[in-house]
Amino acid sequence: MIRVDRGQCDVVTADGIVRADTAFVTPNDPMRVVCTGDWVAVEPAGNPRYVRTYLPRRTAFVRSTSSNRSEGQILAANVDHAIIAVSLAVEVDLGRIERFLALAWESGAQPLVVLTKADLVPDPVTLGHLVQDVETAAPGVPVLPVSSLDGAGLEVLVAVVSGGTTVLLGQSGAGKSTLANALLGEEVMDVRATRDADGKGRHTTTTRNLLALPGGGVLIDTPGLRGVGLWDAESGVGQVFSEIEELAARCRFHDCAHESEPGCAVLAAIEDGELAERRLDSYRKLMRENQRIVAKTDARLRAEIKRDWKRKGAQGKAAMEAKRGRWA
Repeated sequence: MIRVDRGQCDVVTADGIVRADTAFVTPNDPMRVVCTGDWVAVEPAGNPRYVRTYLPRRTAFVRSTSSNRSEGQILAANVDHAIIAVSLAVEVDLGRIERFLALAWESGAQPLVVLTKADLVPDPVTLGHLVQDVETAAPGVPVLPVSSLDGAGLEVLVAVVSGGTTVLLGQSGAGKSTLANALLGEEVMDVRATRDADGKGRHTTTTRNLLALPGGGVLIDTPGLRGVGLWDAESGVGQVFSEIEELAARCRFHDCAHESEPGCAVLAAIEDGELAERRLDSYRKLMRENQRIVAKTDARLRAEIKRDWKRKGAQGKAAMEAKRGRWA
């Protein structure tokens, strides 16, 4: 399936691209709707044709919706590589990159961070520092500076995406459509200039489109994502912060919260300069967010969180009473 829009979809078949209706595969569960990248079964004839079912997905890139109903939204299916496009025209947000990476790892795809608009950073030393900063937020993930303007870095990227299916992700203004055009070798995607005031882009891509690449492989271009909420991505978060997970295994207590416990290997690493405090703060934030999302549908976890809040409240109250006793 190469495109889904308002209950209709475009499907590549042996007879070419056909338009089909998704009425039979649009249940109340948003996690079971068809999406770009799905392999589907379409009626051989009829007006309109209908999609009857879709095959099990190898991978699925899922984020939480902006609603309060605890729903997930599938952005792309059967993806092998997830390109996270980050513009060098504005200040790099490492926390947002970590968020994208958590979802990418959780999806089952291999992530790749592409720093677009590298031509805007002509000083190689400065560019090298930016790459190193991103690499600290993306352990085990290739970080590639690319310029769609002069072609720098494109050969390496073409080699990566030539095998399998690649999804292109990022905020509006990250240069996704320009990058897609560079990979496709022609102006297929509409491109608009970013705002000078804040460097933010305008939505030029409004649907997810699957496009065949000239060197092999296919590319799914997605609209710019304002919100990137986690969706049951604990293992993905753990992968992004693998160094913290490894340190935590050496803590004295197996349930160490890495706050003030004695024998905490994570806090010791921060004191020694081995681990940046920003990384721990980001790790805690994403783990808390993911826990809240999962708790909405898991009564047992909700009860555990409630007990933890009560325990911490009691500890805080006891600490305050101890202080009052010393002051009396």
